[in-house]
Amino acid sequence: MSTVVSPISSNPNILGGAVVFHGTRVPVQTLLDYLNDGFSVEQFVDFFPSVRREDAEEFLRLVGRPSN
Repeated sequence: MSTVVSPISSNPNILGGAVVFHGTRVPVQTLLDYLNDGFSVEQFVDFFPSVRREDAEEFLRLVGRPSN
């Protein structure tokens, strides 16, 4: 049996509890802002290399937003 790890997390000691990509200090809102500004997921992960592309895509899948 495998354990599913969420691509996001929230901790009151990290950025005041903002929802961030797991293991980073990058808020998920930053990805949404980049996409709204016309950047791609690929460009986002280039700017924020601590975020795994798979995590960004999984987050977008979970919130029902296309990744391209």
